[in-house]
Amino acid sequence: MQILNYLKVNELIATSGQPLESEFEDIKNEEYEVIINLALSDSSNAIENEDKIVTSLGMSYFHIPVNFEKPSIGDLKMFLNLLQSLGSNKVWVHCALNYRASAFMYVYHKYVLKTPFEDLDLSIFNEWQPDQIWQDLMKTSLEELYKV
Repeated sequence: MQILNYLKVNELIATSGQPLESEFEDIKNEEYEVIINLALSDSSNAIENEDKIVTSLGMSYFHIPVNFEKPSIGDLKMFLNLLQSLGSNKVWVHCALNYRASAFMYVYHKYVLKTPFEDLDLSIFNEWQPDQIWQDLMKTSLEELYKV
């Protein structure tokens, strides 16, 4: 796929930057059932009415607007819970440039999929060096994620 910063995580999950309106049909044709958008609705490359575009194609749409300057553990927990609740649905996660999505997927790999570090595709980090806020979020412990 030619979608901005596309990364296939496994048979059920892919991530990318903001797809173009026409690319949502390509995503649907690849049998994805769910779109999770982590970008703010006023991101520079956001698509107006993305929810309507996605649902008109027969896919489910979830929006967790994550402030790039202030990502929170609450955002991360909501994402992890949502992704786990989707079970065997085929899911496409995106944000503006695949930075938020990749950071959140890193935590998902670490605690849910238990992917060995050497098996992770970390190529997005050649282009984006997370600042301290994002590094700290990616180092969140299980205890921090599950405390009430």
